[in-house]
Amino acid sequence: MRPETAVADPTQGTGRVTDEGFDTWRALQKATDKKRADILADIVGHPKGAPSVEELDYMNPPLSDDAIRRHLDALESVGVVRERTFEPGERLRDYPYKFYELTDAARDLFDRNGLFPRDAWRRQYRAVEKTARIRDLEEMPRPDA
Repeated sequence: MRPETAVADPTQGTGRVTDEGFDTWRALQKATDKKRADILADIVGHPKGAPSVEELDYMNPPLSDDAIRRHLDALESVGVVRERTFEPGERLRDYPYKFYELTDAARDLFDRNGLFPRDAWRRQYRAVEKTARIRDLEEMPRPDA
């Protein structure tokens, strides 16, 4: 049984998605890879819904930050996540300036198919013991959309 695959608005997402729009089948293929699904669960569970690679690295100790970036690139290429960045003049010294969040099309797809429920993953994320640095990163502001 294939999941619901209505085509979403092609203006949603990152611009790296093809002109034909959000391909729900490709998005689900990328999103259901075990390591990528773990990363997506942490994005959904994050208190601000937009963690940095440093936060994702903490939550996924088996993965290197390079591996996390590769998985984020794969998810971004199919419009599941988008990168939000602070402009050079807005960046804080010694803090990340790139953050990753779900696209509206991905959130809609996951909701329609019962994937990555926000409340469940937020409870799970809160239950993880965090260092002072990670707690500090969680509280920092995120770039405007």
